Amino acid sequence: MRTLKRGSSGNDVMEIQSLLEKMGLNPGPIDGFIGLRTEEAIKQFQRKYGLTADGIIGSRTNKVLQGFLLGYENYTIKSGDTLSKIAQKYHINLTALVTANSGIDPLKLQIRQVIKVPFAFDVVDTNINYTYEIMERDIQGLKSRYPFIEVGIAGKSILGKNLYTLKLGNGPAEVFYNAAHHALEWITSPLLMKFTENFAKAYAEGRPMRGYNPRDIWRGNTIYIMPMVNPDGVDLVLQGLQRDNPFYDQLITWNKGRMNFGEVWEANINGVDLNHNYDASWELSKQAETSYGVYGPGPTRFSGPSPESEPESKAVANFTRDHNFRLVLAYHSQGEVIYWTYQDKTPPEAQRIGELFARLSGYSLAKTTGISSYAGYKDWFIDKYRRPGFTIEVGQGSNPVPISQFAKIYEDNEGILLAAPSQAL
Repeated sequence: MRTLKRGSSGNDVMEIQSLLEKMGLNPGPIDGFIGLRTEEAIKQFQRKYGLTADGIIGSRTNKVLQGFLLGYENYTIKSGDTLSKIAQKYHINLTALVTANSGIDPLKLQIRQVIKVPFAFDVVDTNINYTYEIMERDIQGLKSRYPFIEVGIAGKSILGKNLYTLKLGNGPAEVFYNAAHHALEWITSPLLMKFTENFAKAYAEGRPMRGYNPRDIWRGNTIYIMPMVNPDGVDLVLQGLQRDNPFYDQLITWNKGRMNFGEVWEANINGVDLNHNYDASWELSKQAETSYGVYGPGPTRFSGPSPESEPESKAVANFTRDHNFRLVLAYHSQGEVIYWTYQDKTPPEAQRIGELFARLSGYSLAKTTGISSYAGYKDWFIDKYRRPGFTIEVGQGSNPVPISQFAKIYEDNEGILLAAPSQAL
């Protein structure tokens, strides 16, 4: 991590500001800029943890911060310790401590035994630009707090980033949620990550969510989640084009000479629109490109040289083939609309389920038109499996949907995410 000080700006600054806010240190607006208030909050943090209070995040301060960003710390058992005393010391409930240390016998704690102690605040931030690095760290943090979450890797992006999957449940009826096929639509990634955290927490505590019992869902279903299908594209949008990117020159050409990717780029790093790269009327998508002014790799609508030509779409398709998903949700933005059909192959139960999702979210139910009708993931799923598949467009306005809309987006969609497994039984 680079050294951060007054005047520094970026997504890493936003993440630090959000952490300081959760710790009650009042860094000011979460704006990605270290001004006087953020600098003072850093100094307060440094004083609290025995660091030089210079307001500069160098290697030593960063090392301490990293543990807090993960959401837990390792604690060495001392004479006289009990789990209850440790929970009281950290102001957390006993269930959280026991959950993070599955298999531990509270009556047989050993001096110098190391346990994980989660902090009193949540892991997943919902007020920051959600980069791949942040997601990866959040996955590690959630796995440490909730060891029953199973983490997998379905494949790798063109630039070698992991396409992570999360597994919740052990039941026979499998469903699949994915997000961020499109780079500008990165807000859908924290949506699924926050749902994962909230579901895991409710499961561990044995409490309901909106009338649903997570433990019942766990027994009857398995929910698979791929929170970021297009990590290279997301980082291009949020971090900008870096000089060491092996596609540096091509990307500038594909973007018509513009260096601004943060307002236009939907594709992967290869200039292929991943949600037009599946084998469901792919030829029609290809034929329609010129009518949209698309003649090759670029920010959007380019379907690629062949279906599943990209490692990201290939990984999603292979992951689907390797499972028995009875229903899938593909999250996109924007428009507050749910798409549910594909030609004449839509299963009869899809409309009923779509109407339920519409009632739960307040979104409208609609059918796609034009090039949007071809070669998307839910189109492919319906075509190949004749089972319900839905594209859910969250948020309002234009992409990228601002993170300020997150609270409403989550409120609108948690009901869908909880109800979908019951529709797959």
